[in-house]
Amino acid sequence: MKLFKNLASMVLIAGIAMSCQEEDQQFGTIMAPKALEVTATIVGADADNPYGDGSGEVVFSAQAYGALSYKFVVGNFEKVAPSGTYSHIFSTLGVNTYDVVVLAFGPGGTTTSEVITVEVRADYSPPQDLLDLLTNGSTRTLRVKAEILGHMGVGPSWQLWPEWWGAGPFEKDFTALYDDRYIFNIDGTFTFDSGTDASVFGQANPLNQTFGDLGLTPNSNNEHEFYPLADFSGQWMLTAPGGNEKLTVTNNTFLGFFVGGSQEYDILSRDDSSMSLRTVGADGNGWFFILTFE
Repeated sequence: MKLFKNLASMVLIAGIAMSCQEEDQQFGTIMAPKALEVTATIVGADADNPYGDGSGEVVFSAQAYGALSYKFVVGNFEKVAPSGTYSHIFSTLGVNTYDVVVLAFGPGGTTTSEVITVEVRADYSPPQDLLDLLTNGSTRTLRVKAEILGHMGVGPSWQLWPEWWGAGPFEKDFTALYDDRYIFNIDGTFTFDSGTDASVFGQANPLNQTFGDLGLTPNSNNEHEFYPLADFSGQWMLTAPGGNEKLTVTNNTFLGFFVGGSQEYDILSRDDSSMSLRTVGADGNGWFFILTFE
C-alpha cells in the first residue's frame, strides 16, 4: 500500500481554506486546530493486494488538538464529518492516485489543513441498464413515490425493509417532502430541487448541524416539516462494495427525508418504474425510501 503526504499537492488547499489566528478583545486568542494527523486505511489491502480489494473503499481518520469538526475533499466531493472519520469509495476503474484535502475546523472559523495521497484500485463499472435508469442517457428526474405504502420508513440499519414503521400513501403530505425532485445528469452532476415551497423535510438536529440553526421549532418527533432550503447541486456516483449496488450523492445533497449520515444509499431493488433505497442516518437507524421516475 502506498500512502504518503504529498507536499507538492498543498497548493490544492489554498483555494479551500487558510489557517489563521485571530485576537478577540473579549475572549483572548482564538487558536486554529493544531497537530492535525490524518491516516487512511485502504480496505482489503495486504501484501498481495497493496491497492486494496478492488472495492475502491478507503477509510480516513483525522485528529487535531482543538478541532470541532472536519471536512474531507476529494475532487468535487466534499463531506463534513464531525467525528473525523469518513469512508470514501473511489470509482475510477484501475489503480489510480488521489489527493485528499482534510480540513480541521476550530473556534471562530479557524482551520488547519493537510493533504494526504492514496493509491487505490477500483474494479466496478456500473451496468448500462442502471446508468440508463438514473439518467435516461442524458438527464432524469426522480421523486418520492408518495402514492404507495412504505415510500418512507425506518428500521434496523442492516434490515432490507422498514421493519419498525412505513408511511402510508401520502401520509406526509403536511410536510415539504413530496414536491422535492432529484435530478441526475449523465455527466455525474446532481441537483436537489426543493420544489415550490423551497423547503425540505428532515430530522431537526442533522438539519441544524448541516445547514444551520434557523431558530425553527421542531415538531414532537424533533423534525422540521418545512426547513427553508434553496435548490443546490452536487455529484453522484455508483459503486458496488461487496457486490451490493450503492448510490452516493455529495455536497450534503440527499434523497427523501434528511437524516444526516453519509448520503450513501444502498439500492435494495429496482425496476423500470421505481427504486428502493436504504441509508443509515446520523441516529444509526436504517431509513428507507422508494423513488419513482418522472
